Amino acid sequence: MARKTSWEWSRTAQTRKSMLQAAREVFGEHGFAEANVSEVVARARSSVGSLYHHFGGKTELFLALYEDHQAAHEQAASASVARAKQEGVTDPVELLIAGARAYLEGAWERRDLVRLFIEGDGPPGFELIRRTRNREWVRQNAVLLGSGGDPLDRFTVTVLTSIIGEAAREVATSDSEEDAREVAEAAMTLIRRLDPLTIR
Repeated sequence: MARKTSWEWSRTAQTRKSMLQAAREVFGEHGFAEANVSEVVARARSSVGSLYHHFGGKTELFLALYEDHQAAHEQAASASVARAKQEGVTDPVELLIAGARAYLEGAWERRDLVRLFIEGDGPPGFELIRRTRNREWVRQNAVLLGSGGDPLDRFTVTVLTSIIGEAAREVATSDSEEDAREVAEAAMTLIRRLDPLTIR
């Protein structure tokens, strides 16, 4: 089998990007159930065959859009935490806040996707995927906070993670960027009040 040239890889990546952008628009306008594959490929200026080649179908396209969205969240949060560490921040709660702030900025920038994924109109099994992802998010935050294994620590980390998730919903449905910032700042204030190091 011949190896792909860099030009072919670039074209493949561009086709995938175009389809994901078209899917973002179509799913955002119609929801998952009512979205039509033919409309996605028309907007992407591609073909149904190409969509099935790259993604396998409408469900896989939706899940790929979700995975890309989550990866963008994770990359932004990780980069923000790393920057805070480089600047000398050592307080675990302040590191969590640095990551949360980047996460909520992403929720505003990609508010159409946040709204899409919280509507509940996804393919079969999507809710399980979301719950699994959320459990992993709680685990990552527990590591960042240096949380112990006792029930109070575990529950506190779950509550803190839920605050960020609910703030993202509020940010995504805010009427303006200023309103979104106010929601984010309120979430940061609440996280500081629930500092797990002081809840004993």
